[in-house]
Amino acid sequence: MSLIKKSTSISIYFKNSHKFMSYCTITKFFLKNRIFFEERIMYFKKKFLSVILIFLLYFNPICLAEQTEIISNNIQAVETTQRSKYPDYSKMYVGNDKYEKFNRKMFNLNSKLNKFVAKPVHILWSSIMPQFGIDRIRDAYNNIEYPKRLASCILQKDGQAAKVETIRFLANSTLGLGGLFDPADKILKIKPTNENMEQALGKCKMKSGSYLVMPCLHSCTPRSLCGRAIEAALDPAVYIASPIVSLVKFGLMVNRTSYMQPLAEMLESTYADPYDIQKKLYGLENYIKSENLDRTNLISLDKIKKDEITGAASEIQKNNQELSDIIPLGDNLISQLTPDIVLEGYKTQTPVIDSMKTALFEKPDINKSMWNELSIWNRSFAKRIKTAAVEVTPARDEYKFKYILQKDKTAPFVIIYPSIGENAGAHHSVVFAKIFYDAGYSVVMQGSHFHWEFVKSMPQGYAPGLPQKDSEQVRLITSKILDKLKEKYEIEPSSKTIIGTSFGAMMALFVGEKESKENILGIDKYVAISPPISLLYALDQVDKTGDEFDKTSDDVKDKTAITAAKVLQISQEKNNSKNFQPEKLPFTDEEGKMITTFVMRQKLSDLIYTIENVSKGEQNKLYDMINNMSYRDYAEKYLNLSIDNVSDEIKNSTTLFALSDYLKNNDNYKIYHSLDDYLVNQKQIAKLKEFTGKKLACINCGSHLGFLYRKEFEEEILRCIKGEM
Repeated sequence: MSLIKKSTSISIYFKNSHKFMSYCTITKFFLKNRIFFEERIMYFKKKFLSVILIFLLYFNPICLAEQTEIISNNIQAVETTQRSKYPDYSKMYVGNDKYEKFNRKMFNLNSKLNKFVAKPVHILWSSIMPQFGIDRIRDAYNNIEYPKRLASCILQKDGQAAKVETIRFLANSTLGLGGLFDPADKILKIKPTNENMEQALGKCKMKSGSYLVMPCLHSCTPRSLCGRAIEAALDPAVYIASPIVSLVKFGLMVNRTSYMQPLAEMLESTYADPYDIQKKLYGLENYIKSENLDRTNLISLDKIKKDEITGAASEIQKNNQELSDIIPLGDNLISQLTPDIVLEGYKTQTPVIDSMKTALFEKPDINKSMWNELSIWNRSFAKRIKTAAVEVTPARDEYKFKYILQKDKTAPFVIIYPSIGENAGAHHSVVFAKIFYDAGYSVVMQGSHFHWEFVKSMPQGYAPGLPQKDSEQVRLITSKILDKLKEKYEIEPSSKTIIGTSFGAMMALFVGEKESKENILGIDKYVAISPPISLLYALDQVDKTGDEFDKTSDDVKDKTAITAAKVLQISQEKNNSKNFQPEKLPFTDEEGKMITTFVMRQKLSDLIYTIENVSKGEQNKLYDMINNMSYRDYAEKYLNLSIDNVSDEIKNSTTLFALSDYLKNNDNYKIYHSLDDYLVNQKQIAKLKEFTGKKLACINCGSHLGFLYRKEFEEEILRCIKGEM
């Protein structure tokens, strides 16, 4: 296709922008200023768009013909056929990353610009303006942007959305004092539509084009760039040149972009490859908006079939029946499996969904402050947690940990080992830290030994997964941390407790067994919450969870987007409500498995990405391998363990039964397990009960960590570490 032909197609797309002028007569404002806007848009098209096109051509190291082909969007979007064992969400939502090398360079440039330019400005701004003021400026600016949302709704021929936006604009402009407040949402219960011009261009059949990362613009596509250009044309401030207006525009930009800092920090600190996760999130968010899933109430339990919500009861009964087949009814072990802790009123769903209720484990005052979290004046609990590091392996990255200490140098210590793949600042660890700190404990938060930062501190090529080997390294790290804190703060803790969850709980018990032979840490008690009893069995169950939903169906893209939209809506409800703790989660069993699989596979992906440490430009091939690798495959490739053919000796070494002597002969530990935990079976729990007796407390329900948020369990944990039971 010739350059002239491509340029013509661009003109055709943007001539469509005149269509909205005839519709704008629905408001007196646009009717009165129609001629003005027509003239300015014509001027804008000639000047601003030409600058955008030149900017793209200059900065993108792609030949002119290819670049013009992207901008014109006349090429068809790449249809990605899912051939991998697990979904490749990047390709699913943004297509093939044709310019990955260039994009990664721009991503790294943007990260540096954010770190050394944008973030200091945001810190300064957030230290001048309290959070209330930042929110009011944001709401007022959102209100002013009504014309671009209205234009988008009209181009999409969405009369209902245009009506909603107009009512919201009028209500917020009057009752909301010029948009400083949002009575349309709070009082009238009219939610915003948040439409943009990219959505309108999509409805006009304009193709998205290839994924791009541009300087200062982060994730985008040619279509989104065009949408932003049109939105700029609808901003009256574009046509007013004065120092005061420029200063105001700069302030508004700083205010708006400051909301992106927590996300940027989370991406860099949580994921081994933040570029890949940003690409996934961008593509998924765009798809959700293009399908208007963000405007649909998806979290009503009425939309879920009753048999999918109440299916847990029959599943648990089935498990109990299977138990009677495994162990004779007259066996003494049966009576020992009666629950020690009963969660009254717990609304069980399915084991996978119940385990997701661990997300409800929360303390609302963790981030409580009148100041933004970037502010130097923010003294919320989360901001008071400090970060430090110790050297584990020479010439490798230092191991980062977090801590918060009591003023009393003799205050007891709690050391947290988190769940699989969590870093030192994981949300659960922060919530636990708040609980224990309020009870008078100093708290140290380590990361998971199955996390990529742990691997970076180990010798090159180290692959975690063997408890005996990993516990040596984790124990060494804990020792170095305690020594560093003692040297720096001259502390003498009156007692020390290690508390672990999930895989961290298993690690706590393995460390306890080693400490029973050689006491170098001086730990008084170990608390293990939902530890896998057999590591290989647990990993196999994780794989089965991913295998039990259809990843190859034609509608998997839609199902994934709907599930993600539900998660976003629940998150918004949680942020808007101080006491958001629903007894049931609005997910089908398939959706629960999709979420769990996504989270667990992302953790595995980060780990393999770090272990392989591939050269630049080879990431695509690596992700092809990762998307075909299960946890079982990981065990076979990196740990030389075949789940089907592993010897009894090796198999036993990856279970808690390897610690039988320690569990029988020591009283310095406590284990908590739910009877319907899907990462163990009741035969394993019954056998573990043989070794532990009353030191294993069984919970009647809650699956895997799905009981953490319950008040009675919080009280139980505090009594346990205080030695009151």
